[in-house]
Amino acid sequence: MDQDELKILKELSESFGPPGFELETASIVKKYVQEFADEILTDKLGSVLFKIKGNAEKPVILIGGHIDEIGFVISGIDKSGFLTFNTLGGWFDQVLLAQRVIVRARKGDRLGVITSVPPHVLTTEERKKLVTKDKMFIDVGCSSKEEAEEEGIRIGDPVVPFSPFSVIRDGKLAVGKAFDDRLGTCAAIVALKRIKEQGIDHPNTVCGAATTQEEVGLRGARTTAYLVDPDVAFVLEIDISSDVPGVEAYRAPSKMGQGIAILTHDGSMIPNQPLKEFVIKVAEEANIKYQLSAMPRGGTDAGAIHISRVGVPSIVLGIPTRHIHSHVGMTSIEDIERMINLLIELIKHTDKQTIESFTTI
Repeated sequence: MDQDELKILKELSESFGPPGFELETASIVKKYVQEFADEILTDKLGSVLFKIKGNAEKPVILIGGHIDEIGFVISGIDKSGFLTFNTLGGWFDQVLLAQRVIVRARKGDRLGVITSVPPHVLTTEERKKLVTKDKMFIDVGCSSKEEAEEEGIRIGDPVVPFSPFSVIRDGKLAVGKAFDDRLGTCAAIVALKRIKEQGIDHPNTVCGAATTQEEVGLRGARTTAYLVDPDVAFVLEIDISSDVPGVEAYRAPSKMGQGIAILTHDGSMIPNQPLKEFVIKVAEEANIKYQLSAMPRGGTDAGAIHISRVGVPSIVLGIPTRHIHSHVGMTSIEDIERMINLLIELIKHTDKQTIESFTTI
C-alpha cells in the first residue's frame, strides 16, 4: 500500500462511527469513492454503495465491509456529573477500565475516561472481583449533573474509543481502533480504485459496500443486499489472530502476517462450497498467501447477505488482526495488500458461467 492508500485507512480508523452513528465514516467513504466510482448509492440505513462497471451489466459482484465500530451510548448522568453507559456491540469488561473515550455531545466532542470505584478504597475481597461494565462510568471532568448538561451531554449521546492510528515496525504493522471492520472497507475501496484507474478488464458489475450496524445485528447488510441483488458476495472482515500467548490454534487458526483468512464457517453462515474452492484456486494460482479459518461463535454481514431474496453464494475473507473489540487493534499491512490483490484476481476471474456453476445441482 502506498501512502495515499494508507491515508484512507488512517482516516477510516480514526473516524467516529459506532452503530447508528456512522455518518462521519460514511462521508469519508463517499469522499474517496466518488473519485472513481461509476455510480454511488445509499440505502436508508446509511450504507454507502459504489459501483464500477466492467464489460457486462450482469453478473453483479458485491464486495462489502461494515463501517460501524463497537462503541457506547450514554444511559444516564449522575448528580456528580459522571456518565453511565450501555454498550453498542460486544465489549469484554476487562479491556475497558482506564481507557480514554470521545463523547459526541451537542456542543462538540468531549474527552473522557472510563473508570470505577478506586481500588485504594476497596476491601481486599472486593479487589479480587472483576469490575463489570455496570459498575463503570465515564468521567468527563464535570462535578455535577448541571455541568455535564451545560457541556451539551445528554442520554443517547454516542461514545467511541480515543485511539490514534499508527504505523510501527518500519511500516510493517498498523495499530489503531475500529479495524473491525474499517480494514475490510479500506480493502474494498482500494481494490476497486486500482481496477478502475489501471483499466483492469473484467466481465462484471462490481458493487463495493460500506455497510452500517453490523455489530448490532447485521442490519445494514440486509438492506444493502436487497438493494444490490448480487449474484455473488465477498464479505471482507478481520479474523481473530491466534498468535498471542495462551490461545490454542484450534480456537483461532489464523496468524497475523501469514496471509488472508478464508473462513470455512462461522456462527451465521456456512459458505457456498464451490465458491470456497474457487477462491482457494484463484489464490493459489496468483501465489497469494492464505489460511483456512473458522469462527464457530461469531457472525458477519455474510450471515444476512447469503439468505437475501432467493440466496446469494457468499464467502468471508478476513485480515488476521490481534486484540479486536478493544481500544487498539494490530494488523499486518502486507496482509491488507494481499486482500486487495486477491480481490482484484477474483473480480478478473469471476464471470456469469463461473457464478452459475456455484449453484448448479
